[in-house]
Amino acid sequence: MAASATAASSAPPDTSSLVSLAEIRAAAHLLRGVAVRTPLLPADDLAAELGVEAIFLKPEMLQRGGAFKFRGAFAFLASLPASVRARGVIAPSSGNHAQAVALAAKIFGVPATLVMPTTVTAVKRSGVERLGGHVELAGTTTADRMDRAQELSDSTGGVLVPPYDDARIIAGQGTATLELIDEIGPLDALVVPVGGGGLLSGSAIAATERSPGCAIYGVEPEAGNDGQRSFRSGEIVNIPVPDTIADGARTQHIGTLVLPILRALVHDIVTVSDDQLRTQMRFFMERMKIVVEPTGCLGAAAVMQHAIDLKGKRVGIILTGGNVDPATFCECMSAAGSLS
Repeated sequence: MAASATAASSAPPDTSSLVSLAEIRAAAHLLRGVAVRTPLLPADDLAAELGVEAIFLKPEMLQRGGAFKFRGAFAFLASLPASVRARGVIAPSSGNHAQAVALAAKIFGVPATLVMPTTVTAVKRSGVERLGGHVELAGTTTADRMDRAQELSDSTGGVLVPPYDDARIIAGQGTATLELIDEIGPLDALVVPVGGGGLLSGSAIAATERSPGCAIYGVEPEAGNDGQRSFRSGEIVNIPVPDTIADGARTQHIGTLVLPILRALVHDIVTVSDDQLRTQMRFFMERMKIVVEPTGCLGAAAVMQHAIDLKGKRVGIILTGGNVDPATFCECMSAAGSLS
């Protein structure tokens, strides 16, 4: 916990050499009129129940492609010279990044090949294909997908679009938090799901600059706590493919660019169980009439399950996506614990 103690007791370290607020603002400019400026959902009843001053939900399942990933994918493609972009793009992804890249490629009129795991859900694969992306399956691990994507890039000249460990991707993802704080003002805490760490690192930069003193938390599934272990040890920890319903967080390690940003600016990374994610999905469906995928529920579940002490705080929570297979959603609703 040395990183969080340092950040909390003094001015946060300067990470602008890695990714700056100016780069996030530049990404926001590229996204203007293309990405959805997702609305904020106040959760006054929930805040009262938890003893929190205010909760603001940023519903990125309403983003184009059904997840926050469109922000980074479009910003990345928009930053490429047209001649480079025309060679086509290739992206490794478990689902949401693939859909985002396919959509961005369709907007620019360039071909896209998406390397997905053999375990990809039907809804995420069909989403890619509906957008005109070509799907290639490769193993079940992050390394399987990345290796095959690199092979395709080397052989075809297509541009590899990384899912999280790239400054342009991180800047694009950070625009969600930039919008949140620009709309409702300073926060005491921001809670963000963690997969590869691109969203959390971009969010941390935006929140630190726009809301000084805001405590930033990441949330992972218990079975996939590579980010937590890396954050606390200071070294990237690789794990086997996590067995969790949060398929967007089945990454095996966070990024090399991501880790120093998290160590400098994030207060802590905590975990929640799959059962807690199911309960959170049911809460959103029954109480707020919204569909959030398991990964998208990570931050909210941590808040509702008191994994973070937020009493009396103004809290922002990023809901990262809603691309959940209908059968999986129904299973989660049936298995979810009571809300009472």
